[in-house]
Amino acid sequence: MSLALARARGLVLPAIFAALGLAVLVGLGVWQLERLAWKNDLIARIEARTKAPAAAIPAENEWSGVNAGRDEYRRVRASGVFRHDREVQVYTVVSEEPGRHAGPGYWVLTPLELPSGAFVIVNRGFVPLDKREPASRPQGQVPGQVTVTGLLRMPEEATLFSPANDPARNAWYRRDPGEIARALGLARVAPFMIDADAAPNPRDLPEGGRTRVRFSNNHLQYAVTWFGLALALAGVFAVFAWQRLKEAS
Repeated sequence: MSLALARARGLVLPAIFAALGLAVLVGLGVWQLERLAWKNDLIARIEARTKAPAAAIPAENEWSGVNAGRDEYRRVRASGVFRHDREVQVYTVVSEEPGRHAGPGYWVLTPLELPSGAFVIVNRGFVPLDKREPASRPQGQVPGQVTVTGLLRMPEEATLFSPANDPARNAWYRRDPGEIARALGLARVAPFMIDADAAPNPRDLPEGGRTRVRFSNNHLQYAVTWFGLALALAGVFAVFAWQRLKEAS
């Protein structure tokens, strides 16, 4: 057996590993391109929902069919009476955009009692830390019949980094209408919330219209990275194989 043939056969195993690595890297790049198309479509659909005219919230007999894929961020409206005595404050930190107040504070979540006797939880907006107690902002406790317009939101999902809600201590970190309803002893509560729009409240508190409708979209960069690594792997193996065969000649 010639040295050149032996060297060529010695490249078989490295070639197999290189081909497997190349297949994985190219596959990851293609997957990121597919994710890019999905994310672009999602962003376009959400943007269309937020700019559409407000529609009435789903009827109570339709609540079980409401889901994030079809309904989240739809512009909706609802009329009823705020139950300010059942208000819950959820800790948060907000940036300056797009409102006047920023930093640590609370979302003010208030049950809106509908004419039917059912409830929908309304995120009325943001208040700074020193305005947590309703008594510190009495002008914002709007009485009587009101109409709320805003974005339909599904329950906020728990993460490894968010503390658990502690209703016994009135310490809330996650917006979950079902958990809030149980803590307040409310029945017939919608499984979604309304993020109120920027319609002003007395003294500007709570400050509505603070929903951030933004999605990270780095899939193109990720795809370029994976395809770049695949090209680098192919180049490294080509140089390696050329040097091995050259040494045998």
